[in-house]
Amino acid sequence: MGQTVLVTGATGFTGGHLARRLIADGQTVRLLVRRPVAEFASAESVIGDVRDKDAVRQAMQGIDTVYHIAALYRQTNVSDQEMRDINACGTQNLLEAATEAGIRRFVHCSTVGVHGDCKDIPTTEDSPYNPGDIYQETKLEGEEIAQRFRDRLPVVIFRPAGIYGPGDLRFRKLFKGIKTGRFAMIGSGETLYQMVYIDDLVDGILLCGSQHDAVGRIYILAGHETVTLNTLVELIADVLHVPTPRLHIPLAPVYAAAFAVEMAFKPLKIEPPLFRRRIDFFRKARAFDISRAMNELGFAPQVNLREGLRRTADWYTANGYL
Repeated sequence: MGQTVLVTGATGFTGGHLARRLIADGQTVRLLVRRPVAEFASAESVIGDVRDKDAVRQAMQGIDTVYHIAALYRQTNVSDQEMRDINACGTQNLLEAATEAGIRRFVHCSTVGVHGDCKDIPTTEDSPYNPGDIYQETKLEGEEIAQRFRDRLPVVIFRPAGIYGPGDLRFRKLFKGIKTGRFAMIGSGETLYQMVYIDDLVDGILLCGSQHDAVGRIYILAGHETVTLNTLVELIADVLHVPTPRLHIPLAPVYAAAFAVEMAFKPLKIEPPLFRRRIDFFRKARAFDISRAMNELGFAPQVNLREGLRRTADWYTANGYL
């Protein structure tokens, strides 16, 4: 028999894929969304967001499992307080309502970004926290709030690596730059990077929601392959059938320029064309050990990096993004 599940963040990339999978699996799905979504007409929707305590309480009624995916991602045109209100305070609102409603499982989406620039290679769930920007700081706050509820609520926390696949737009500029020959590597390109394909991530999320021994645990969810940025660019160029870009630009002056551009655009409250967190992609290591998720959850990523990049490139091409 199916259960009734609540998904937050269904209008986003990860939450949308998760909601579609749950519906396809025959679960009764309720969404907490800011506006009705025609694609999810078969699911019940509660209109509101995670800051609205009344909407959150309404959404929790009769729910078995909560998948809390909603978050405000890195943006320069929102205040630090707004990001904190959603990523931290909103998480607390959900946890409090879930406790009151007697929810059987609360699955919370954090991020590997709580580790910042990985110093332990590979990074594990027990590696030190080292958030590097307001998004990572507020996601860490949300995770720590979730951890404080573990004695009152069956909480599971997962930290996804860089999420990619059909439907994602965060890597579009990287693919397009390589496709058009306008991409330049900033720095040496030897920084390590690890990604997770969206279908594999959804598999891992569902395991967090179903495996009995997962309660109270934290899991890093990533693909098997850790590569250098140089190798990642080579793979993307290969699946796009274009030459691999060879131009490298020194990192320090670009980072300094990004800071100056940010300061110039900040009073305007619009997204600058260049900013430091984009440069962080080229300088901060992202390499992880997923053995805990494999051993305890049975997490087994199925899509290798090249195949995942090919599917993503095909989707970008079919939808006119390249």
